[in-house]
Amino acid sequence: MDEHTRDNSVEPPQHGTPAGWDPDGDQWTHATLRRSVCHGVALYNSGAYHESHDCFEAEWYNYGRGSTESAFLHGMVQVAAGAYKYHDFDNDAGMASLFETALQYLSDVPRDYYGVDVLAVRTVLTQALDAPASLDGWAISLDGGQPTASEADYRFAESLE
Repeated sequence: MDEHTRDNSVEPPQHGTPAGWDPDGDQWTHATLRRSVCHGVALYNSGAYHESHDCFEAEWYNYGRGSTESAFLHGMVQVAAGAYKYHDFDNDAGMASLFETALQYLSDVPRDYYGVDVLAVRTVLTQALDAPASLDGWAISLDGGQPTASEADYRFAESLE
């Protein structure tokens, strides 16, 4: 584990053993990645796409090119940016371009990565390329649920600026 991505305050998954969780060590391989994912997903699900993007992007800078962590975070940056284009600007072409890139980054990421149902993300992105309205009402699954943002999530995103 990289020391700069350690954070003992990050809680274990609510259920299951997603990629990134070490049940023997009872810790996340990169706890700061999990922390950013929790905040980013909750913000996305609340329609705060720009703030969600910021959560994923800030953590992405911790990983070098070619790593699964980098590909996952880069893909999630593109997901949030594409949703922002679609929901806030009615820009289907911009959304599609970002989602095509996201699909490339997420193609080799494990199905359950740091608690995110990546297979469901890839499925919805693919559907949205043909039918952008597929995004309406869609929420990202984390640990089998669909969390929404609390004040703590917004504070976290604000702290990244």
